[in-house]
Amino acid sequence: MEGTILIGVITNEQREEKAKEYLSELAFLTITAGGHVHKTFMQKLNMPNPRTFIGEGKVNEVKEYVIKNKIQTVIFDDELTPTQERNISKIFNCKILDRTNLILDIFAQRAKTSYAKTQVELAQCQYLLPRLKGMWTHLERQKGGIGMRGPGETEIETDRRIVRDKISLLKKKINSIDKQMKVQRGNRGKLVRVAIVGYTNVGKSTLMNLLCKTKVFAEDKLFATLDTTVRKLVIGNLPFLISDTVGFIRKLPTQLVESFKSTLDEVRESDLLLHVIDITHKNFEEHMLSVEKILSEIKSLNKPTIIVFNKIDNYKYESIDEDDLITKKSKVHYTLADWKQTWMNKLGNNVIFISAKNKENINSLKDILYAKVREIHITRFPYNNFLYPESI
Repeated sequence: MEGTILIGVITNEQREEKAKEYLSELAFLTITAGGHVHKTFMQKLNMPNPRTFIGEGKVNEVKEYVIKNKIQTVIFDDELTPTQERNISKIFNCKILDRTNLILDIFAQRAKTSYAKTQVELAQCQYLLPRLKGMWTHLERQKGGIGMRGPGETEIETDRRIVRDKISLLKKKINSIDKQMKVQRGNRGKLVRVAIVGYTNVGKSTLMNLLCKTKVFAEDKLFATLDTTVRKLVIGNLPFLISDTVGFIRKLPTQLVESFKSTLDEVRESDLLLHVIDITHKNFEEHMLSVEKILSEIKSLNKPTIIVFNKIDNYKYESIDEDDLITKKSKVHYTLADWKQTWMNKLGNNVIFISAKNKENINSLKDILYAKVREIHITRFPYNNFLYPESI
């Protein structure tokens, strides 16, 4: 496994607790990509150093650790500018990645179909284009004189032209596939469409497999699923389509949102969303906001939604001793019953707590799903609503 260290920053907008959580998520991303995290570094900054992102003292500290422990890769939690990436690479003399580059690498590993590979390749090319200069350091002019002028610049411009041409070709290829997929979606008729959405690694594919008795790839790693899977599901005697989509994540690279917009058409064109949330994650509320932000970007936030809190079999909370008069009850002390009395209570029948792994409350989920799909179905097919009773 590739030896790595992680670097994050504490700012006015990103307090220490949040910075630590982001680094923990970055560590999971690193493990998913095949790396081994040796150590994490954090620094408090008012604003990033335009030259090296982190301060000079921290640069020297990290450099010493890199040399001493023969670290192969240094990963930053925030996106680096091309200049910062080049400067840091020269100082540390090892591979430098940022969060965006790492996620792109994971997507490249996970992409199985031709369509997913094309989307990832487009995102990689768009990320690579402004960073080409750093790849031609062997042609930089160290001194003036005869024979030391021109070739580096020429090579860079040639490469930029090649990458731009490739981006253009990939976009055309994606547009062509998009047209085919649009036709396929159109051929599905007017069946109600349900899309499973949520943060990465919350159990979307496991739930899909359980509902449809399919074998969609599911694994306890980030971005286990990239390709959208659509299946026909029948509850009672009511048929509809359900799709499993790519997971979302905080700080999702802009290039990926752009290149995967067509994959997200399944979400955009759906009639109902199943928003799956990992209730065991201490910051699941923030995960919800991250998903809602991306749904807003693809104009799908206002769709009818069932909130599915998953993994209740693994939910843990901190208890407070009855004699403890000092500790105030906070979210870490909430039982599932406590959570149900919070803002979740206002969601009414649109929320359910389940365990996809242990098949807990799945029948109740099917009842809610049936009722919601039926509402949409009888609006679309008013002439045959007598076929579908209000309950199953």
